[in-house]
Amino acid sequence: MERNLICAGFGGQGVMMIGTLLAFGTCNSTDKHVTYFPSYGAEMRGGTANCYVSISDEEIGAPVVDMADDLIIMNQPSLVRFLPKLKPGGNLFLNTSLVDPDVSRPDIRVIEAPVTEMAMDMGNAKILNIIMLGVYVGFTDILDKKVLLDAMNVKLGKRPDLLPLNYEAFEKGYSIGAAAKKDNP
Repeated sequence: MERNLICAGFGGQGVMMIGTLLAFGTCNSTDKHVTYFPSYGAEMRGGTANCYVSISDEEIGAPVVDMADDLIIMNQPSLVRFLPKLKPGGNLFLNTSLVDPDVSRPDIRVIEAPVTEMAMDMGNAKILNIIMLGVYVGFTDILDKKVLLDAMNVKLGKRPDLLPLNYEAFEKGYSIGAAAKKDNP
């Protein structure tokens, strides 16, 4: 089994942290192989940002994929750029706070979550990526939930006062992803 993800958005939306947490969790808590390849635009915050994550039972040949099983899209320009790279039958995870959910591809599953609005409602715009990570993991079951919570503890542990909020954000997203999975068998 190999699963490929492209995660894309503006710099500052935490796109790279989604990839980092998936890769770190996979390396430290499973026997699977993983590659993580970040790509930054000319500027960091506000510029384009995307990353590729591949998780596999076998060795991975290349860190960048031509066609992805899953796309996490955090803004409209990223949808335009990366939608052609989603395989038929793939999963498209949309931040519907910033992305029009009317996608004209009947050959894919669209999982919607207004993660920017949710993060603002929770009082911290910076957790939108953690909500989306929860949506992704809840829908795909790519890794056990505990693996990601442990990865957050290590990677986000420099601010222990924010860990409870990050855990809550992940759980909210996970619930959305798990509910969407029941609706999209």
